Formats: sequence, C-alpha cells, structure tokens
Amino acid sequence: MLKFILRRFGSSFLVLLGASLLLFVLTINSGDPLKDLRESNADNREYLIEQRIDFMGLDQPWYARYWDWLTGVGKCVIGQCDLGTNRSGQQVIDLLGLAAASTLRLVVLATVIAMVFGVLIGILTAIRQYSGIDYVVTFLTFMFFSLPVFWAAVLLKEYLAIGFNDWLASPDPGFSWPTIIVVGLVLGLALQAILAGNARRRLFTFLGAFAFTCVALPYMDWLNFARYPQLGPVVITLVGVAAAVGATVLGAGLKNRRVLYAGLTTAVLGLVAYYATYGLLWDPNWLIILILAVVAIGVAIAIGRLMGGYSKGAATLVSVFTAVVMGGLIIVEHLFRSWPSYLEIVGRPIATIGSETPNFAGTFWEDFLDKGTQLLLPTILLALISLASYSRYTRASMLEVSQQDYIRTARAKGLNERQVILKHAFRNSLIPITTIMAFDFAGLIGGAVITEQVFGWKGMGELFRTGLEQVDPAPVMAFFLVTGTAAVLFNLLADILYAVLDPRIRV
Repeated sequence: MLKFILRRFGSSFLVLLGASLLLFVLTINSGDPLKDLRESNADNREYLIEQRIDFMGLDQPWYARYWDWLTGVGKCVIGQCDLGTNRSGQQVIDLLGLAAASTLRLVVLATVIAMVFGVLIGILTAIRQYSGIDYVVTFLTFMFFSLPVFWAAVLLKEYLAIGFNDWLASPDPGFSWPTIIVVGLVLGLALQAILAGNARRRLFTFLGAFAFTCVALPYMDWLNFARYPQLGPVVITLVGVAAAVGATVLGAGLKNRRVLYAGLTTAVLGLVAYYATYGLLWDPNWLIILILAVVAIGVAIAIGRLMGGYSKGAATLVSVFTAVVMGGLIIVEHLFRSWPSYLEIVGRPIATIGSETPNFAGTFWEDFLDKGTQLLLPTILLALISLASYSRYTRASMLEVSQQDYIRTARAKGLNERQVILKHAFRNSLIPITTIMAFDFAGLIGGAVITEQVFGWKGMGELFRTGLEQVDPAPVMAFFLVTGTAAVLFNLLADILYAVLDPRIRV
C-alpha cells in the first residue's frame, strides 16, 4: 500500500506540473494585459505601464516567468510560499487566503449536506424501488441536476430571500389557512410515502402529519415565532430522546437495552449541559465552543464504553450521535435568542449578495447569524445540484449490491432487514460513492465560479474570473494550485478508502 501511495504521488506530481505549464501558457496568450492602459488618456500612463510590467514580469520571456512561479510554489515546502503579485502589486498569497476561506466555507457545508441527504435518499429509493416516492424523487433529482445555476440562483433570490424578507417585514407575519392546509397535505403525503406500510398505516401517518401541521403552525403564529423563535428545554429534551431512540433503532435495535440506555443517558446529560453552559455560551468565542464540543464527545464516548457492555461500539456511536444532536440544539437555541436583536440591526436578514455584511458589529451569535444567512442561498443551490449525483449513485449501487449472493445468504440466516441493509449492503455499496465524494468536493471548488459571481462572493471563483479577464496569470495559477491539488489529493484519498471499505483491495 505504501508503494502504491508513493507511485500515485509521483504520477500526480507530474500531472500537476504538466497541467500548470499548459494553463500558464494559455493564460498569458489569451489577451493583452496592458490593453486598458494603452487606451488610457491618463497623464501618468507611461509610468503605470512600466509599473504593471514590473509587477507582472512582462519584460521576461514566458519560461522565466513560469520558472519564477514554480520556484515560489516550491518554497511552500518550507512554509514560505511566494505566488507572486497580481497586476496591481498585491500579494497573491494574501488574496488566495481570503478567497479560499470564503469558498471553503461555502463548499464544505454544501458538500456535507448533499452527501448526507443524497445518500439517505438513495438508500430510501433503493428500498422503495419503483414505488411512488421512487418516481417522485427520481423526477426531482433529475430536475435539480438539470437546472441552470444562474437561473436557479435568481429563483432562490426571489422567493427565499426577497419574498421571505417582505413577509418578515409585514406587520403581522404568519401563515394563512390555505398555506397551512397545503403544507399539511404535502407533509402528510411525503411522510406516508417514506414510512410506507399497509393502507391503514399510511392513512394514519397522513392524518397525523396533517393534524400536527394544523396545530403547530397556528401555535407558532401565536408565539410570533418568526420574530421571536425559541426551542426551550422541553423541545430540546424531546428531540434529544428521539435522536437516541432513532439511532438505537438503526444501529442496534430497541431490544438492545444497553445501547438505548447509553443514548438516553447522553440526552439527559445534554439537558444538564444546556443549563450548565448557558452563561458560558451567552457571548462565547470559537475556542470555547471547540473545547465544549471536545468535552461533549469525550463524555459521550465514555458513556458508550461504560454502559454498552458487549455492544460498546454501537453504544458509543449512538451516544456520540445523541451528543452531537443535543449540542446542535443548544447552539440553535442561542441563535434563536439572538434573532430579534439581529433583526434590529439588519432589518432584512436573508441577503442576496456578498458573504458577510460590511463593518458588521455585533455579538458572537449575531455575527454567526450574519455569516449564516449570507451562506444560506448559495449553499442550498450547490447542495441541490450535488444531491442528484449522490442519490442516483447510491440508489444504483444499493440495487446492484442487493442482488449479490451474500445478501441473499444474510437474509436466509435470519438477519433482520436493518442489519442486511446497513451492515452488509450499504458498506459494500460505498465504493463507487466514495469516488463521487472525492471528485465532487474538488469539483465544487472549481465549479462554484458561476454561483459566486451571481451571489457576489469574493471567493476562488472571483479570483479565477478576475485573473482571466485581466490576462493576469498569478491569480489563475493560484486558483489552479488549490483546485488541482485538491482534486489529486481527494482522488488519492478515495483510493485509500477503497482499501478500508473492501479488504480484498489491500492485496
């Protein structure tokens, strides 16, 4: 395996070297970097031309310019990266740091959301093959995959930003009864299709979801939830307990009481942590949140190991999952409590352009909300587009694996369907999905150019587009350095994960 990894590193280095040379040559020959200055009527035009020639090294042959860039990249090995300057004299390494931070904040979240929900949807549609929900999900995923990015972005701006902001700014934001009925019908139809069962069970599921909607939405209106949202300890506890029970059902089955008790114990301790950390989280910083997260995960692992008995592994996973859910709910509660003050600062919370409000001054949670609302629309757009790939590949892989002999053998041995799907079929279907995950992350960094331009993000896409328009190779090569290296490394990581998922690949 070590020899394989070293060979891959060597071949990947040669690929990156050749691609960088080709891209550099194409960029510098795509136009005239001095065109705007040649047409200028400024009195200091000649000085500006000489200054740009000096910044971009235009007085050197192309191979000398490329060698200077390659030498600067080589210094990254000793932590002294020198990616040159752009045509204005700014250090590209500084521009790259800001752009990469902005894009990664967007791409990582979108990839994780698409990955989790895409895999879950793929498993569901594979289990419910040729059912109504399979056809509906197939139609929706192909529709999302086919949407032009710029057009979908405009729709999101119109309905999820401008429309929501107008609704929130109205004197009495609330849900009308036609809206409540439509939401109840859609939710009821979706849940009965997902949970399936006989006609009676489907009917009760539909009626329960519809009734819940007709009670919950008016109650939220009565609380003025849109402007003063809150969860409270009761809701946090109920959701935490539901997470523990649900994770136990999927991971070990409700008959395994040790695993269930470990999850429920974690949920109870999460409620204790809600009160214990309330003052600490009033206006924290990222270091405090990181420390509390590490402590929470550590306590959850200890609970799983101590209470799991012979099912320590399953109990630990359930306990950690419950701890993550409870921690997320506590953070959401603090965000909710900061929402009214945030509305007083910005007025219209869902932004349509930019990655953060300029010169924004607020508490930690208000700043969190500001960056989160700016992140909302582009994240939804990128996640919806990637969701189709994950769900279709997962469905196809699950259907292929389910026809194998070892799956029929597992069922013949008497294993329940949960064990057959999650422990046998799902793990063996992950190999093609791993390939998609590796390339999708690297592809989203490079493919977010249009999304960033539509939403006004100053990220990697903006850096690349500006470099091309100005015939400036330094920003373009910086973009290539990040995206090309990410593609190679994630491809290598996918190959290593193959060996982890399938022991046969190791030999």
